[in-house]
Amino acid sequence: MSILPPSTLGILGGGQLGRMFVTAARTMGYEVIVLDPDEHSPAGSLATEHLHASFTDTTALDYLIGNCAVITTEFENIPVEALQYLSRSLPVYPSSDALAIAQNRIREKTFIQSQGLVTSTFITIESEKDLLKVEGMTFPAILKTATLGYDGKGQVVCKTPSDVKKAFADITVPCVLEQKIDLQKEVSVVLSRNQQGEIFFFPVAENEHVHGILDVSFVPANISSALNDKALQAASKIAAGLEYCGVLAVEFFISADGELLVNEIAPRPHNSGHFTLDACYTSQFEQQVRMICGLPSGSCDLHTPVAMLNLLGDVWPESTQPDWNAVLEIDKSCLHLYGKKQPRAGRKMGHINFLADNLESAKNNLESIKKVLTAGS
Repeated sequence: MSILPPSTLGILGGGQLGRMFVTAARTMGYEVIVLDPDEHSPAGSLATEHLHASFTDTTALDYLIGNCAVITTEFENIPVEALQYLSRSLPVYPSSDALAIAQNRIREKTFIQSQGLVTSTFITIESEKDLLKVEGMTFPAILKTATLGYDGKGQVVCKTPSDVKKAFADITVPCVLEQKIDLQKEVSVVLSRNQQGEIFFFPVAENEHVHGILDVSFVPANISSALNDKALQAASKIAAGLEYCGVLAVEFFISADGELLVNEIAPRPHNSGHFTLDACYTSQFEQQVRMICGLPSGSCDLHTPVAMLNLLGDVWPESTQPDWNAVLEIDKSCLHLYGKKQPRAGRKMGHINFLADNLESAKNNLESIKKVLTAGS
């Protein structure tokens, strides 16, 4: 049965992804309660109600149970026990099982391989005795913490086995050591899956990262139709294997020899899917609302080529704003700011979608604005 407006939706997590979910849901006529411990939560400021409490606060969770028709999550590191508690009384999408896999790299990569898909070569390092396995690795390699690493955090590039031993001694938590591949490009698939198992794909995005943080996305991706289809099939297999409901992103590496490797799963709307806000008929956030509420899918088709630029706190001049006039002077440029109070280096403050008749024009507009913003910082 569909959950229709003006029902109340609950979301755990109140950052920028939650903010854009709240915007989509309220535009569709829903009420939204955000649970997030940050009193300055970007999503909480737009929600019907903001519960300023920890994710495991049972009083807050009971309030959600008493007032919401369905629960979703903003990011993968929500405590699994909170979702298990909620799911005894309410539908929760994505499930606690899906989040448990996605929030641990060891479980995630093991799951991906169990679906018959290829990842980069890796070994798990959970104790000093596991360092004996390092000698069989090809270097360079990247040591990544099994949990809580994102946007390049919790990662160390290692050129020798001794580098791994030193890095692990500093980290002292379970890790994966991944062989670094000869990278041609990175792409991502953002899809949605409903409660009946039907899957709907947004166009594949081509992504570029700087210091482990997404910098730009280009859509449509410049890849062959065969690779495009292979990425969609792999993402579909992952979503089905997780028995997923909601919006899911799957990131891929394409090696120099054209091999497609699954990198990571994100059980939520994704930074590389922000282009959908302006370049698709339905955004990833509206699609998230539709899936968890049992509504028909919107159209995920691309209507305009687009280049998306992340805005990090690095481009904020001290005590002033970036030159938004220069951004908005560009035809078909769409500025999205996240309502965060304090800019700082590496912090995602917003993004710009550059729409154009062709991708080359969108890229040119993006590059010209990058120069303006960098010059002002």
